[in-house]
Amino acid sequence: MERSEIDSLVRHNIAGLTPYSTARDEYQGELGTFLDANESPYENGYNRYPDPHQKRLKARLSAIKGMPVENIFIGNGSDEAIDLIFRIFCEPREDNVVAIAPSYGMYRVAAAINDVEVREVQLGEDFSLPVDDILKRADAHTKALFLCSPNNPTGNAFPRAEMLRLADAFGGITVVDEAYIDFSDTEGLKDEIFARPRIVVLQTMSKAWAMAGLRMGLALADRRIIELMSMVKYPYNISEATMRIVKELLDLPVDDQVTEIKAQRAVVAEALSRLRSVKHVYPSDANFLLVRFDDADAVYDHLIGDGIIVRNRSRIKGCEGCLRITVGLKEENEKLLKSLESYEKESPVR
Repeated sequence: MERSEIDSLVRHNIAGLTPYSTARDEYQGELGTFLDANESPYENGYNRYPDPHQKRLKARLSAIKGMPVENIFIGNGSDEAIDLIFRIFCEPREDNVVAIAPSYGMYRVAAAINDVEVREVQLGEDFSLPVDDILKRADAHTKALFLCSPNNPTGNAFPRAEMLRLADAFGGITVVDEAYIDFSDTEGLKDEIFARPRIVVLQTMSKAWAMAGLRMGLALADRRIIELMSMVKYPYNISEATMRIVKELLDLPVDDQVTEIKAQRAVVAEALSRLRSVKHVYPSDANFLLVRFDDADAVYDHLIGDGIIVRNRSRIKGCEGCLRITVGLKEENEKLLKSLESYEKESPVR
């Protein structure tokens, strides 16, 4: 794809933007006498501004993800990358995006902040992807399509062929949010960004990598899209402290943790399916289960009374009567199941 094909989707003011730059962007040495940024000269490990390009961290992530550094954007959570998609491609009050429903609520929030219309397309009754309906909702002003796979809160991953069909047929940016891809046996789409440069894959360090408190997300995309994101982001969007800690935690054995979570997911799903208060446990490719109860509000209140916090999704269209339950440690899952068993003993037979 020629660069002009991506640039044709970019807002005019962004295409002509001169990004903020620092004197250190022009300095290639490793050490120097830094008298350019009005920092404190007293060294404490954090008195200097962090690397705005996160070069060393990107090099580590490049090896882990099998992605060239030039195709990696590091954001303050993947939420920053979501917001940047709107700011780069969507003209307020003129353009729109298409998103599936139910799905991650931040797409709608980011759209509202940027004054961009969201056209939601309801998933099928089995949470299947309605490809034709999605394409019908797009028009000349539709700049982006948001897919979350595995999807939140439904937990299912969509077939690769269907997502690629959408990306090929849609003329804008197809954003595939893979926050939960590490818990799925399905293959993600990150390698497709080279053949299909209008695909942006979002990933996060918050889930499988256990770094939610550090707020770090990734966008994997065509080099031009990464360039645009780097132009529009705040200069020092990732702190020095965050980068240091992330580099240390990247050495931890997350594969073992993911394997244990997947094993516990199967144990919890099987145990839940035996409860008379449970009407359905949906299959999951994520680290959570969507569970339909006969009285979700009552179950939710009971769990809160036992100090167990889950997410009540029962008021979302398509998830009526459902709670979303994160898979925890073995002892946490046992506490959950014990609480639900006590709920059934206390509640009348339905």
